[in-house]
Amino acid sequence: MLSALVIVFREVLEMAIILGLLFAATKGVTGARKWIVSGAGLGLLGAMLFALFMDEVESGMDGNGEFVFNAVLLGLASVLLAWTVVWMNKHGREMSSRLKQAGQSVAEGDLPMKSLLLVSLAAVMREGGEAVFFLFGAMQMEGDAHAMLLGGGLGLLAGAALGIVLYQGLIRIPMQYVFKVMGALLILLAAGMASQAASNLVLVDMLPPIIDTLWDSSFLLSDESLMGELLHVLMGYDAQPSGMQMLVFVATLGVVTYFYRRT
Repeated sequence: MLSALVIVFREVLEMAIILGLLFAATKGVTGARKWIVSGAGLGLLGAMLFALFMDEVESGMDGNGEFVFNAVLLGLASVLLAWTVVWMNKHGREMSSRLKQAGQSVAEGDLPMKSLLLVSLAAVMREGGEAVFFLFGAMQMEGDAHAMLLGGGLGLLAGAALGIVLYQGLIRIPMQYVFKVMGALLILLAAGMASQAASNLVLVDMLPPIIDTLWDSSFLLSDESLMGELLHVLMGYDAQPSGMQMLVFVATLGVVTYFYRRT
């Protein structure tokens, strides 16, 4: 039961953090929540389909299907987040002063609403798919379906509750600072997702690691700790990153920051 609780809690918390950032960054923008919720719903449907065809996905590409699946979703989400944050910086001042007219921006097609749908879809589908994958492995080891179901339910509630608390903190940021704060967080999130995508491809030998373990900071902050988990979600923290992970992280961070400042 404990393994199911930890697995589901971690994946739900990751979903909640990403969705909370999107909700907070688009606070007051007409129609934004509809697109985010729609994307989350489609992502949940995709995770259910992943559960149905998990054996096929896992065995695909010589047993590397799950890693490639994660890398594609993470890469897609990273690109879309980068696009969204550059747009936010370009239009943020106008939005902060005229939020009531945001509906006009949506109608004119200026707001990247479809990117919000796709980012939330990719986040929920990836985390939901990972939860299914890890729960399947835990079930094979423990074999107690009732305990796994109870643990999964408790993990879902705990992860959602903490996500709501974090969101409530985000929306209390004064409007004049919200776009700067959210922009910085979303840039880090995009870079972290890109580095995680690279990590998945390194694991299946589709990218070279350059250096297998660039450093080991697990004695300071382990991946399994709560703060390590939060930093993993927010900026792709890994206590033992490869050289390729850091190269992709720094490159993505630099490129997105350049376009962010340029706009």
